[in-house]
Amino acid sequence: MISNSLVYLIVLPLFSSAVLLLTGRRADRWGHILGTLAPGISFLIGLYQLAQMLGRSNEERAVTQKLFSWISVGSFQVDASLMLDQLSICFVLLITGVGTLIHIYSIAYMSHDHDRRRFFAYLNLFIAAMLLLVLGDSYLNLYVGWEGVGLASYLLIGFWNQKPTYATAAKKAFIANRVGDLGLSLAIMIAFASMGTVSFAGIKEHAGQASTGVLTAIGITLLIAATGKSAQFPLQAWLGDAMAGPTPVSALIHAATMVTAGVYLIVRSNFIFDAAPNAQLAVAIIGAITLMFGALIGTAKDDIKKALAASTMSQIGYMILGAGLGPAGYAFAIMHLLTHGFFKAGMFLGAGSVMHGMDDEVNMRRYGGLRKFLPITFATFGLGYLAIIGVPPFAGFYSKDKIIEVAFNSGGAKGVILGCAALLGAAITAFYMTRVMILTFAGSKRWDDKAHPHESPVLMWLPMVLLAVGSVTSGFLFTQGNSLQKWLAPVVEQSPAAEGELLKPAVVSILALLLVITGVGLAAMMYLRKPVPVQAPADVSIFTRIARRDLLQDEFNEAIFMRPGQKLAKALGIADNAVIDGAVRGVARLTQGTGRTLGLTQNGFVRSYAMWILLGAIGLLATIWAVTL
Repeated sequence: MISNSLVYLIVLPLFSSAVLLLTGRRADRWGHILGTLAPGISFLIGLYQLAQMLGRSNEERAVTQKLFSWISVGSFQVDASLMLDQLSICFVLLITGVGTLIHIYSIAYMSHDHDRRRFFAYLNLFIAAMLLLVLGDSYLNLYVGWEGVGLASYLLIGFWNQKPTYATAAKKAFIANRVGDLGLSLAIMIAFASMGTVSFAGIKEHAGQASTGVLTAIGITLLIAATGKSAQFPLQAWLGDAMAGPTPVSALIHAATMVTAGVYLIVRSNFIFDAAPNAQLAVAIIGAITLMFGALIGTAKDDIKKALAASTMSQIGYMILGAGLGPAGYAFAIMHLLTHGFFKAGMFLGAGSVMHGMDDEVNMRRYGGLRKFLPITFATFGLGYLAIIGVPPFAGFYSKDKIIEVAFNSGGAKGVILGCAALLGAAITAFYMTRVMILTFAGSKRWDDKAHPHESPVLMWLPMVLLAVGSVTSGFLFTQGNSLQKWLAPVVEQSPAAEGELLKPAVVSILALLLVITGVGLAAMMYLRKPVPVQAPADVSIFTRIARRDLLQDEFNEAIFMRPGQKLAKALGIADNAVIDGAVRGVARLTQGTGRTLGLTQNGFVRSYAMWILLGAIGLLATIWAVTL
């Protein structure tokens, strides 16, 4: 049966993860092979599912598989079910396809690591959790995968937890995501309280009868969830520190799994945001802020992985902006997500290849001229670079320009502001990504004699080559005959921009290309005309100093959330000690005092007992006399 194989998409990597964790050191010799085969077979199952979907009409392409009844309490009925439709199959193929290439790369990259088997177990767990997230047919089923992704990211970011800074980075990511997860929990609770269901189909059916206030509340809480998982403002602080994990982890998080989850959540919930315009506008605003935020941080990073992490933050911002533009932008948000999966995975793996040849050095100021020593890495990374800055005909040109176009044409002052932010972000992206290329591959060498740069083995460069092919071709393929838009049409409502056409597509492309050329030229003038110092200059502008510190995002969180939270906890602790514990201790002291006082009457003297009997008799007689009067 077609639907019966849905569960195997998840079970195979999950089973592999369990085997690798439970068999221990006995799996060291073959664990990486099993760990790579599992997502590879899931990818083949995904291709089979795609072929089956293509053979059916649009209305019959979605399939659902009920596994078992999960919760049955009164009117609250939730089945553990999987749903595969035109949206989720895009994610399934991205997760398993790019994920398998990252696994292949990891065989060589982690070959000397003592815990390579455990690393592959965690990668498989990550894949399985993300597949459950995109295949669940309700928000509650999605939530299980959502939390699984958070657990897997914590394990992988802190994989080398013998280094305190790496363990701290893992905890930071975990806590930031828990804040976002509170939003998803609240959204589920509000949906059930107001509509009596948590399934996608059920909420979509009831959305027309729900009040705008309820839908706005659900939309805002879903946005909070997305900001945590997809590292969007104001919960973006964890993403740069997450580079503590091995480089394949960075590629998996940034290209195929974790940070794309928030985009999926918003696009999957399109029926909520379409009925809650204020929540939808909030999505667009958060996306615009974050794409600028990440781009500005990227201009000042010397760590190659952190520069790429900042670019991910910015590019996910473009996707969130596209999703916040409603029916005119949903398909383009997904298009940019898919094209980004190719070029960002390729660039992260390229960064790992550079580190492999440079004795794990990440400071780009200690690179220079590596194109001669790593020709394949240079070529594949360069193609990803051309894609991310939006040079035609590479993938990012098609997807990013469409988001900019829809932003401008979304109407009124909002459209102008959002469109200008997206255009400016494109220029800054061209600047800092050109800076990465120049510092790494151009100029003269700046490394010491300990480094011996060399090209990576075939198991590392082959996935990079395949991803580079996607960086070149995917955007063109998705736009031919509006193929991706037509494919997603049964799942997400689509329409042109509501207020008409402010800028024609050709004008947007020309403006974007001119700004890209400006960004590239400015970076070339700054970093090619004179030697790059090995040590970062200290006498820089205040903006550069702030950008190096991630635009003070940690200081902001500490000042606004952590310190007040600590003071509140201290105050509550004092109140708890004085009021609650004080009341308990007061009752105890009263009881003890009463007992001691009563104990004085039990002194063992007959005359004392006779006196109490006499007083009792007098009191009894007095009471009788008073009652009978």
